[in-house]
Amino acid sequence: MAHSATLPAEQYNYDIVKKFAIMSVVWGLVGMGVGLYIALELAFPLLNLDVPAITFGRFRPVHTTLVIFGFGGNALFATSYYVVQRTCQAPLANPLLAGFTFWGWQAGVGLGIITYMMGITQSREYAEFEWPLDIAITLVWVCYLWIYVQTLRRRNQPHIYVANWFYLAFILATAILHVFNNLAVPVSLTKSYSLFSGVQDAMTQWWYGHNAVGFFLTAAFLGMMYYFVPKQAGRPIYSYRLSIIHFWALIFLYMWAGGHHLHWTSLPDWVSTLSATFSILLLLPSWGGMINGIMTLSGAWDKLRSDPILLFLIVSLSFYGMSTFEGPLMSLKSVNALSHYTDWTIGHVHSGALGWVALMTFGSFYHLIPRLYNTRIYDQKLIYVHFWLATIGIVLYITAMWVAGIGQGLMLRGFDEYGNLAYTFIETVEFLHTPYVWRAIGGACFLAGYLVMVYNIAMTIITARREEAAIEAKLAAKLART
Repeated sequence: MAHSATLPAEQYNYDIVKKFAIMSVVWGLVGMGVGLYIALELAFPLLNLDVPAITFGRFRPVHTTLVIFGFGGNALFATSYYVVQRTCQAPLANPLLAGFTFWGWQAGVGLGIITYMMGITQSREYAEFEWPLDIAITLVWVCYLWIYVQTLRRRNQPHIYVANWFYLAFILATAILHVFNNLAVPVSLTKSYSLFSGVQDAMTQWWYGHNAVGFFLTAAFLGMMYYFVPKQAGRPIYSYRLSIIHFWALIFLYMWAGGHHLHWTSLPDWVSTLSATFSILLLLPSWGGMINGIMTLSGAWDKLRSDPILLFLIVSLSFYGMSTFEGPLMSLKSVNALSHYTDWTIGHVHSGALGWVALMTFGSFYHLIPRLYNTRIYDQKLIYVHFWLATIGIVLYITAMWVAGIGQGLMLRGFDEYGNLAYTFIETVEFLHTPYVWRAIGGACFLAGYLVMVYNIAMTIITARREEAAIEAKLAAKLART
């Protein structure tokens, strides 16, 4: 079990954790709002309003950047800075540099979405920033790595808890991926061309793209899971040995899997076969980690009846298991022939992004924020409301995308008795309208749940500050009397 801190709370740097946590909530609200809007644009194209800046093509990278790097990135900064201090029983190294990582990250995300809406982009999935922002983000990331390593070096515990292994691997791997995928030749302040070309460029992009999912959205959130699940459950992790096997297997296997995004392209067949092989092997450590997290509740399953935070964490692990089964399945060439270039892929991504990443973050924040402010959550019942709205929204979303994607794939592969395509492209677009409407309804449910969380957290912080002010007023009055 993650060690409880022995240092007084005031010796830890909780201010930086609070800042990142609050900005995670803010960026998440904007990013998910944009996500719902572009989902509605696909169902009702008139919502483009003939305004270039808010068309789907420009707004989509705004959504992905805000949700992955704004919401997810800030959540990872917040929880990693919190976890490394608590498990090492040491304050965060260099508070000034930690402050730089906060402001640098917010500036990078903010400038990124502005440039996307202006049409300035590298057109690389999950790596849309142009070269000046790429360099700035690299500087922030190097500082992040230095702070994390220095805090580990100063630890007062001889043991490095496994959550820190996952966080550190995420920081290192993301740095490598970011640098090599963004090697480019600048031609102006707002335009550059990739150092790679052709199939090498595609391979580099999806080596990055899949491993951004693998390390930024998987390994990092597993670090979150390995701390907050045992803490909230009040139980030691089910198997520490399994967590170590999980770590090394995942770290070794993930880097090889990116080529499965390029089945049925000009990528050499042996490369895509190798990628599919490693993708299948990834099922083992992924499910090992899921089992390790869920079985941590052994002997404490009754807590699920009374603890809505544990509901978020355990259902998140269930979605992790489902999406890490679906990914290897879709990497098989026979399945990929149907799923490639369809909305099934979108459904798979969101079962991981909403079901795994977002639910794990929500559960972690509900645990974390009251402790940061030394108070209780404002309304426990609202956590249940959020949970059910989020879960229903996710199920509606991914089911709609399964129907859309498999339907698309079957229609595009359909032939008549003469060997001609049975359906025109426009017929596949017409078919997608109904699933797209249901996808938007699911997204609206999820966003409604998020708004409930925003209110609950805001009221928790406001209440905590009022309590603190009241205590200070009492102390001042007592001192005045003496």
